Amino acid sequence: KKDYDLTKLQGSINYDFFNKMLTKGTEKGAMVQTAKALIEATAQLPKYRVLNVNALTLNNAGAYISQELGYALAWGNEYMSQLTEAELPAAIVAKKIKFNFGISSNYFLEIAKFRAARMLWANIVASYNPECLRDCENKEPNGECRCAAKMKVHAETSTFNLTLFDAHVNLLRTQTEAMSAALGGVDSMTVVPFDKTYETPDEFSERLARNQQLLLKEESHFDKVIDPAAGSYYIENLTVSIAKQAWEIFLAIEEEGGFYAALKAGTVQAAVNESNKARHKAVAQRREILLGTNQFPNFNEKAGDKKPVEATCCCGGHDTCEKDVTTLNFDRAASQFEALRLETEASGKRPKAFMLTIGNLAMRQARAQYSCNFLACAGYEVVDNLGFETVEAGVEAAMAAKADIVVLCSSDEEYAQYAVPAFQALNGRAMFIVAGNPECAEELKAAGIENFIHVRVNVLETLKEFNAKLLK
Repeated sequence: KKDYDLTKLQGSINYDFFNKMLTKGTEKGAMVQTAKALIEATAQLPKYRVLNVNALTLNNAGAYISQELGYALAWGNEYMSQLTEAELPAAIVAKKIKFNFGISSNYFLEIAKFRAARMLWANIVASYNPECLRDCENKEPNGECRCAAKMKVHAETSTFNLTLFDAHVNLLRTQTEAMSAALGGVDSMTVVPFDKTYETPDEFSERLARNQQLLLKEESHFDKVIDPAAGSYYIENLTVSIAKQAWEIFLAIEEEGGFYAALKAGTVQAAVNESNKARHKAVAQRREILLGTNQFPNFNEKAGDKKPVEATCCCGGHDTCEKDVTTLNFDRAASQFEALRLETEASGKRPKAFMLTIGNLAMRQARAQYSCNFLACAGYEVVDNLGFETVEAGVEAAMAAKADIVVLCSSDEEYAQYAVPAFQALNGRAMFIVAGNPECAEELKAAGIENFIHVRVNVLETLKEFNAKLLK
């Protein structure tokens, strides 16, 4: 009606038959017939993409980078395979596929992922020998359409690593993610608003999200350079490594009969859900850091009315829906720590942890800081101190402060001298914790000391045990 030149309009329609299987567990309609109808309906819009590979779904479910890419390639190849078998030209099918990737906080790995994706997809499309259907400068001597091998990529910042507590740190996460996607050469991107985890984004948070892209474009001029990572040995090496891992995953899916067959068998879902579980364990052990949640929390922050918004099924999370296949688990990395801290806040009783610092100055300060960060992850009030001359003086100060927890902070060598007397002086009036894992730990346990916190413990499980004792 507006008399636009339809050959120049660019856009997409987000049709994805397989994504519903991953998210809802249901299989509806006939993919080939619907896809053919969409391709025919948009014949006059050659630059419109109508077949989507929503690998973003895998990213938000906690998939590793190689998994996201490997499954995305198999996903796209399923469209190519089924539609070319239905006698649609390979060049037309390839030009109608759009890839929607997620972006994690692994800065250099994400740059490499997008570079590897374009290389591998070009190889897959080339294997179909797409014939160029028009007179084009970008045609191989044998008539092969090189344009068909170009991957159209949209990227969206991940929700898997967004947090409810210290939510403005999400701005830092999404900014580095947007930066890596831009350097990786995506065609377009969406920056998720920082408050999406606990409310419907408002005008302010959406404006911030838009400005994050504008900063990269207008002030950092990221739109002026093509493939700035090219030639960097580190990124080139990462690109090759990710490409190899992703290609192995792709081949494994193809050997299973293709992406559709793997979804029906639950292979993809099982692998990604296992990665989700592994990453939650890494967060619990602080091998994967979420600043403000499992490391360096804001000591004074309270959630207040903020409640996590989690993805639920059409049944409202009651698990009453009939599912044809297994679905993905979309629990965010921070979800368990948030539940723990919200439990503390909802109890109405905020345990107070008192640092009994004594002995070696450097060690007691380091361990007091570690212990404060450790216990504040559960929402406990922490009280640090400059040091005490005797353990008895420290214990009395802790009782005067009405402490629920007393943490002995000293050096490993001095725990043999201070731990048992401090434990006996406390005499069960508060929980007693030793900050560290000294060689004399077995002797201290024999004396009745049960609680030790150090880098080898599972932070989440330890705090859950403390909550069970303190919030009775």
